[in-house]
Amino acid sequence: IENRNIELEKDITIQNLSYTYPYSKTKVIKRLNMKIPAKQTIGIIGKSGSGKTTIIDLILGLLKPSEGKIYVDNFLIDEDNITSWQRNVGYIPQQTFLIDDTIAANIAFGIKKEKIDFNQVKKVARTANLDSFIMNELENGYSTIIGERGIRLSGGQRQRIGIARALYSNPNLLILDEATNALDKKTEEVILNALKKLKSKITIIIISHHLSTLRDTNKIFVMEQGIVKSISSYERLIQ
Repeated sequence: IENRNIELEKDITIQNLSYTYPYSKTKVIKRLNMKIPAKQTIGIIGKSGSGKTTIIDLILGLLKPSEGKIYVDNFLIDEDNITSWQRNVGYIPQQTFLIDDTIAANIAFGIKKEKIDFNQVKKVARTANLDSFIMNELENGYSTIIGERGIRLSGGQRQRIGIARALYSNPNLLILDEATNALDKKTEEVILNALKKLKSKITIIIISHHLSTLRDTNKIFVMEQGIVKSISSYERLIQ
């Protein structure tokens, strides 16, 4: 029976998790244990190849653990409830994929035109610090066609559409996977300020290899070669 609704209210618990990619002998994740409390903002930092993105793919259920288990509020995540769990997660990649359509259709991505909830589109655009730009600078507001791959928008505007899109379905968990990596410092500021509005309302996981991106986190997991080397705070790590 599919457990209809897995909502993240307490924590995500990762127990003895290991992962080896098919046709490889090396474990990318090695007996990892981690507890991510709900409604906190968590950072995961580490060099390329430390296993950061693999952990996220495992939490998202895109990969299946080779060993170990992932629990959300004491529910074991498995084939039966993975779809229900994925519905509660908003994901923002390094580059947001945009379609040659209106701003509204890009925010309510995958929703049929006649079913788009415009109040929700506006609400999430406000949270993503995007509403005033759309209303003041685009001739057709939310109905503006943004061109192939969002050619008419800057990188920061595209990523803010990514945040609005990830928030459209009211997720319990928001994951940013190097989502500000390609942006300049000033644009990154705008995005981090947008996320501040969500702090302590939903659970946020930010993956980065820049420590500055993680300054508003409650705690930071430092990854190295598939294990958590330490759990720290931004203040401790910048010393």
